[in-house]
Amino acid sequence: MKNGSSFTGFILLGFSDRPQLERRVLFVVLLIFYLLTLLGNTTIIALSRLDPHLHTPMYFFLSNLSFLDLCYTTSTVPQLLVHLRGADKSISFGGCVAQLFVSLWLGSTECILLGVMAFDRYAAVCRPLHYTVIMHPRLCALMASASWFTGFTNSSLQTVLIFLLPLCGKNKIDHFFCEIPPLLKLACVDTTVIESEVFSVCVIVLLIPVALITFSYGQIVRAVLRIKSAAGQRKAFGTCGSHFTVVSLFYGTGIYIYLQPSNNYSQDQGKFISLFYTIVTPMVNPVIYTLRNKDVMGAMKKVLCRGYDSR
Repeated sequence: MKNGSSFTGFILLGFSDRPQLERRVLFVVLLIFYLLTLLGNTTIIALSRLDPHLHTPMYFFLSNLSFLDLCYTTSTVPQLLVHLRGADKSISFGGCVAQLFVSLWLGSTECILLGVMAFDRYAAVCRPLHYTVIMHPRLCALMASASWFTGFTNSSLQTVLIFLLPLCGKNKIDHFFCEIPPLLKLACVDTTVIESEVFSVCVIVLLIPVALITFSYGQIVRAVLRIKSAAGQRKAFGTCGSHFTVVSLFYGTGIYIYLQPSNNYSQDQGKFISLFYTIVTPMVNPVIYTLRNKDVMGAMKKVLCRGYDSR
């Protein structure tokens, strides 16, 4: 029996069963989405740094989220674009390990961070008079650091367990990047124990933040309905609505991939769902957060006007 370290690399089959889609449509669409992702998330990070009015806990966490999305998309999409344009679809063993580790690290971190952002919105809406005391900079930095560390720990554990499995000479991954479900398909031993461990960890990483978010938004809705001003209600719902939309997109796809029985897992559906949360969600996050956000739009106008005046 051979383990993964005996391979020179893996073959990522990607969407090879749909050659016309690969060559003509998918490459162009993904390239446009990737460029929009880079532009949107870089803009959020830059504005959060440049405008003093955005030096608040909400935009601190939002810039962390944008940085996560940038790195997460870059860990998979550029390689996919190269594979879509060429015949060589190989990835080295070390490259596959690194890709799984980075994508799991960033994905797990984002799960925790979205829960932290829900707590921030709860404090802003339900405890407005104590908000600056509750969400002081040291606590914000601690919660962000804890999110990154938790994601790193989870990714380290999962990556080690996955690549300890014997693969018995199998090196064709029916996916466009190295992810846990298709890698488990390569194992030539019973993976029930590993699947149970992955499921248990995913319940913690996915469902506990979802429970926290659900509780936070339940309290937010109660607080908002007590606001007598219609304008105040619209502002509160507008602030929290964007975060709830991001949460629904991200957790919905993650739960579909990782919290369903392996015998129900469809490889084709898994590819397109993975495509959604690796490229579509990071692209729409900046749009969702900025489209109706007067603070961000105002900061953007200031920066653009400042650049124009300097000329």
